[in-house]
Amino acid sequence: MKLFAKLLVFLLVFSSVVQAQNKADLRFNKKGEFKIVQFTDTHVNLSKNTNLNVYDIVADIMKAEKPDLVVLTGDIVTGENPKRGYERFENVFAKAGIPWVVTFGNHDSESNFPRQEVAELLQQFRWCLNNDTGETEGNSNFTLTVAGKKKENNALLYFMDSQEYSTLKPLVDGWGWFKHEQVDWYRKKSKEFTCLNNGTPMNALAFFHIPLPEYIQAWNNKINPPVGVRNEDECSPEINTGMFAAMLESGDVMGTFVGHDHINDYIGVHYGIALAYGRVTKVMKNPEEDPLAGGRVIVLTEEERKFDTWIRDMNGKKELECSWPASFSKTK
Repeated sequence: MKLFAKLLVFLLVFSSVVQAQNKADLRFNKKGEFKIVQFTDTHVNLSKNTNLNVYDIVADIMKAEKPDLVVLTGDIVTGENPKRGYERFENVFAKAGIPWVVTFGNHDSESNFPRQEVAELLQQFRWCLNNDTGETEGNSNFTLTVAGKKKENNALLYFMDSQEYSTLKPLVDGWGWFKHEQVDWYRKKSKEFTCLNNGTPMNALAFFHIPLPEYIQAWNNKINPPVGVRNEDECSPEINTGMFAAMLESGDVMGTFVGHDHINDYIGVHYGIALAYGRVTKVMKNPEEDPLAGGRVIVLTEEERKFDTWIRDMNGKKELECSWPASFSKTK
């Protein structure tokens, strides 16, 4: 009976993985590394010709870093029908031969193009790995796995829709939060992959747009101080539905990577989990005060529960290099 249950879980997970990865085969390279570059908050608007230089910034950083996957963590094409803006991104990634994914921000469906239609649009692109299966609340909640030399599922990547704005206005103002159904979805996926991995939680990362409320504690961690800057208050939701607690209890997620707050780029830890911002990819209005446009690089190592990370700015400079957990391992 136990063997049958385990086989059933394997078939369910395997089928979802095959469906999500039918466009690209994500694998650790010969050196046992897998590199991700996170770009965020590009705010491209072709009708107003704003922030169009992000296409060159993205292309230049990809040329310097040669990633295996690019993740765009929200507020990507805003203020218009996004089709032309995403077509240009597809052309950039196709030319580089690099697969990409998108997690939605609060501005990604504010025009007359609903969130679900944006999700359907993204799935049409050859190099985009988005896979909106409709298993839970929101759009484009999905997983991808990275294969190793010995195991097809050697690392796990979660991509989630952190929603848009509060649904309880005027009582509760501010930003959206993960629905309880999404927390349950995450727990279910984590349990399935843990079972598939012989009972050991997989080495995982999670990407979404709006920072969890726990980011504040990560910034205020006195024992293991964060690396990077905090130039504005964290714009987290007022409601905490327990996604961080679920990750802590499930034991697979090593770190989360978000955007939303344009002039924050720090990575800190809270109860051992890395809570990180990307680097805003559009050029800010105050370059002398605000972080210079760029992207965050994350490098996973096969069979090891660790990752290295740094910022690569638009001028090619490497900044804020650190490692998890080595850079955050002080104890009282």
